[in-house]
Amino acid sequence: MRKNISLLGATLLVAVLVSGCAGPEQKLGRGLSNLYEPLRLADMQRSIEQSTLYSPAYASTATGFVGGLGKTFARFGVGFYEIVTAPFPNHKDGDFGPVCTNYLTPKPGYPDSYKPGLPDGSIFATDTSIGFSGGDIAPFIPGNRFRVFDPP
Repeated sequence: MRKNISLLGATLLVAVLVSGCAGPEQKLGRGLSNLYEPLRLADMQRSIEQSTLYSPAYASTATGFVGGLGKTFARFGVGFYEIVTAPFPNHKDGDFGPVCTNYLTPKPGYPDSYKPGLPDGSIFATDTSIGFSGGDIAPFIPGNRFRVFDPP
């Protein structure tokens, strides 16, 4: 058992050291971001919004929900794949770029009515003496798009 764990650790260490730095970091970050999609539901919200605007009224919300559910699961699967294969390039030429770009955008597709900003907290606070700062309070909760200092 101990030999298996040390062999696995050595294999992962060699894979990380051989593969370089910038490509695997970006691929791992993209994978973690995509893995978070079932909680963020950005593609779900965008799909419902777009189908409501551009489809007939009788099928717009249901069509948007089904399409958004498919994109959410696809993004989750791509995220899992990118995390597992982060130390290794996607193609023979050493490319660590995004995969499945014909169906998914490399970045999460937020609705057009919402553009994410910095999260609220002391790290990004500009003035904590007033008790709060400018930032998103809870951007992961659908419908909770409250910003403190944005103009109306």
